[in-house]
Amino acid sequence: MKKPLILLLAISSVIFSGDVLPADINKGKEKSVTCVVCHGENGISVNPVWPNLAGQHPKYLQLQMMEFRKGPSGERNNAIMYGIASVLSDDDIESLALYYSSLEKAIGVTKDKYLKKGESIYRGGNLQFKIQACIACHGPRGKGNPGAGYPSIAGQHAAYTKNALIEYTNGNRKPGINDMMQTLASRMTSEEMDSVAEYIQ
Repeated sequence: MKKPLILLLAISSVIFSGDVLPADINKGKEKSVTCVVCHGENGISVNPVWPNLAGQHPKYLQLQMMEFRKGPSGERNNAIMYGIASVLSDDDIESLALYYSSLEKAIGVTKDKYLKKGESIYRGGNLQFKIQACIACHGPRGKGNPGAGYPSIAGQHAAYTKNALIEYTNGNRKPGINDMMQTLASRMTSEEMDSVAEYIQ
């Protein structure tokens, strides 16, 4: 008589294990109430200098939040984000990452004057100044590479991307994987940053 009971419990655990992910997403949605002020109700930020989170790879979001939580000792030292992340558990962060990754990504537009140059840099780089093409890591459609830790950047606000490039240049933003972005950004002119940021948007 014990075998059917054990079998029933095993089957139940398989069936109901499918509910774990939606439950985590729901918890993430509840936790996102604090994030809405800056990052918008649907993960699309209300200010172009703040990043869109909707549709970002969950592992990338999770790692960034954990770095914010470290404060000055982390790779992403930001007083506001530290204050928010410092009270979040690992499970809270994972749930938030799952929630934001489940949302629909933003779709932006590129100003005509930046389109040609922005596309050229994104797809072909600038060999004269040893600027590697963005497509190499972030893919032909800007979806990134979650396995390698490269974020999705398509649809991101141009102002946020430009600021990120500047911060890579002055050392205020440290990439978690390697120093590739610091090296590439330091070789770009302000006009090239504007162009590629607009194209990415």
